[in-house]
Amino acid sequence: MAKRRIGDGEGRAAVRAVLEGATDRSNRATAVRFLLEELAERAPGNAVEVRVPPFGAVQCVAGPKHTRGTPPSVIETDPETWIALGTGGLAWEDALGSTRVVASGLRTDLALLLPLIRPTWLG
Repeated sequence: MAKRRIGDGEGRAAVRAVLEGATDRSNRATAVRFLLEELAERAPGNAVEVRVPPFGAVQCVAGPKHTRGTPPSVIETDPETWIALGTGGLAWEDALGSTRVVASGLRTDLALLLPLIRPTWLG
């Protein structure tokens, strides 16, 4: 299981700030990393790497473990798309269809794992 680095309160506050229109790098980075950590906690494993440059990447989803280099399955997207996916503002299928997400390999369908949090859960 991935070890959390961002506290729940700090992460939720950053997500809330971004959803309310904050555009500063600090809030966006914290929101992205918090949502990546949430994904890794809900879907532990090493079969898929989710990349959200320039803010972070996480390995998740159970499956064949790789030991060197890039995992066999990779998902990459931009920070705004990741935050929208993680909070229910964008459906997985819509992101794939609009090429806002690039996913290659097996086990890269995150539809059943998203959203990770809903704006109404942020308090």
